[in-house]
Amino acid sequence: MILVTGATGSIGRSLVRRLRQDGAAFRALVRDETKGQALDCDFVVGDFDDPDSIAAAIAGADQLFLNSPGVQPLDGEQPLIRRQKTVIDAARRAGVTHVVKVSVWHARQGAKLSQGAHWEIEEYLKASGLAWSLLQPAGFMQNFIAPGAFTPDGNLISSYGSTPVAHIDCHDIAACAAVLLTGPRGEGETFVLTGPEALTDAEVADRISSALGRAVPRVELPPDALAAAMAYQGLPRWFAEDLAFLVKEVAAGSQATTTTAVRDITGRLPRTFDDFLVAHLRALQAVAIPSAP
Repeated sequence: MILVTGATGSIGRSLVRRLRQDGAAFRALVRDETKGQALDCDFVVGDFDDPDSIAAAIAGADQLFLNSPGVQPLDGEQPLIRRQKTVIDAARRAGVTHVVKVSVWHARQGAKLSQGAHWEIEEYLKASGLAWSLLQPAGFMQNFIAPGAFTPDGNLISSYGSTPVAHIDCHDIAACAAVLLTGPRGEGETFVLTGPEALTDAEVADRISSALGRAVPRVELPPDALAAAMAYQGLPRWFAEDLAFLVKEVAAGSQATTTTAVRDITGRLPRTFDDFLVAHLRALQAVAIPSAP
């Protein structure tokens, strides 16, 4: 049986649908009972900050999908680290045999924010004695249908200049996880997951324009300006600057290369950005079409 954590997130919802379609035995861990009911599957209510609830949720599972919300603007150790270590400890005690963890591309020791936090969790998982598989995805296509992707008047916010980025649809991350959770492959391997093409911000704007049937202008917001804007909106200055540093890495080409990992794992090509826009047109319209005055 598989325990799916992060089940109501962009990856988790896709994974739940995939496992349900495949007839796999699984249980979803959710914090909100109402959201759990909406998943239309077996679920349990629990919280990463409540070890007893995690122990109850994971009882009887032999496979674990480990994913949770990301870093927060807090001083000291990121709660993400403590929370995922709690789940890993519970998995070991419960006799789980394999953990598929969602990490980030370029996770490494001493890196800022999510990259450093996920590296620490990866090392903890590797030392736990559990079999493991790591998924290190590029930036999510879903970021383009999230609040803040566009200005109020419908312009795409652009921070990567002319550098291409190999964005991936969370649907494909979930598809990879489903294969690894239900089959014999992937143990002890790290997979860098990307979409099938790397697109510049200008190319992204062109694709969105075609999907919406109107021209979508871009507003350039370089990393330093982005940090200033986030600090102005109330984020701690250090957190805004660290986020901007990660954006600078992407703008310098850190996610410009595509990989074949999605095809290697699933046997099919990952979704193109055009496919993603078709699948999420209503959500795109909700964030990209200017509000009436």
